[in-house]
Amino acid sequence: MPELKDIASQIRRDIVRMVHAVQSGHPGGSLGCTDYFTALFFKVMQHHPQPFDMDGKDQDVFFLSNGHISPVFYSALARSGYFPIEELATFRKIDSRLQGHPTTHEHLPGVRVASGSLGQGLSVALGAALAKKLNKDTRLVYSLHGDGELDEGQNWEAIMFAAHHKVDNLIATVDYNGQQIDGPTSKVMDLGDLNAKFTAFGWKVLTMNGNDMDEVIATLEKAQGLTGKGQPIVILMKTEMGKGVDFMEGSHEWHGIAPNNEQLAKALAQLPETLGDY
Repeated sequence: MPELKDIASQIRRDIVRMVHAVQSGHPGGSLGCTDYFTALFFKVMQHHPQPFDMDGKDQDVFFLSNGHISPVFYSALARSGYFPIEELATFRKIDSRLQGHPTTHEHLPGVRVASGSLGQGLSVALGAALAKKLNKDTRLVYSLHGDGELDEGQNWEAIMFAAHHKVDNLIATVDYNGQQIDGPTSKVMDLGDLNAKFTAFGWKVLTMNGNDMDEVIATLEKAQGLTGKGQPIVILMKTEMGKGVDFMEGSHEWHGIAPNNEQLAKALAQLPETLGDY
């Protein structure tokens, strides 16, 4: 557990440094989801960074639906061995493979679908999960979604589809931080009782504190134990946008802006360098 927490601290450093360097990107949600990515890529998933296999046969695969939080995705991929850590320095630069939203034509190892056009990730993840069933592949599909993107109707078609087709090799997670780019989700489009909604749609629902590493790992492992029982699984993950940097926490204002020099220094002072900066 101490090792995972060290990795999470370094990933948070990567995030704020990446968005600061180009004065562009989305630090808030990335910081909030860091513990989830750390748990998934360094503990929970069975995956093979090298050589990267686009089909992901006989290994767990992950799809990021809310692609704007690419900084945390790229850092987790690099730190877990998919591509050189030094490449993080090219984030959002011309001719970089690390675009603002993940793309497949850049051929970046670990990225299996372009994302950032919100609402599509669950449909893609369901397709991959069904393909694994057809291929007699017993490994799992994981996906991450923003709570704000649940405003998109395609999600609810996919949610209904998953239950009808008993897609029980999928573990979807919703980053339930209560914030989206225009403000609190409760004011932009109130989501109501998500637990009751997913349950009514036929899903098995778990909840967790996404900023407690012990709870994240325990819940993901519990979800693994519920697969193969005829029900899709969703984890409603409560997180704090901007987690780890006190002046960013809990505000939608840091959804898509970068820190200045002074703010970067203040953020890095709160995040110990544990694995070495790129």
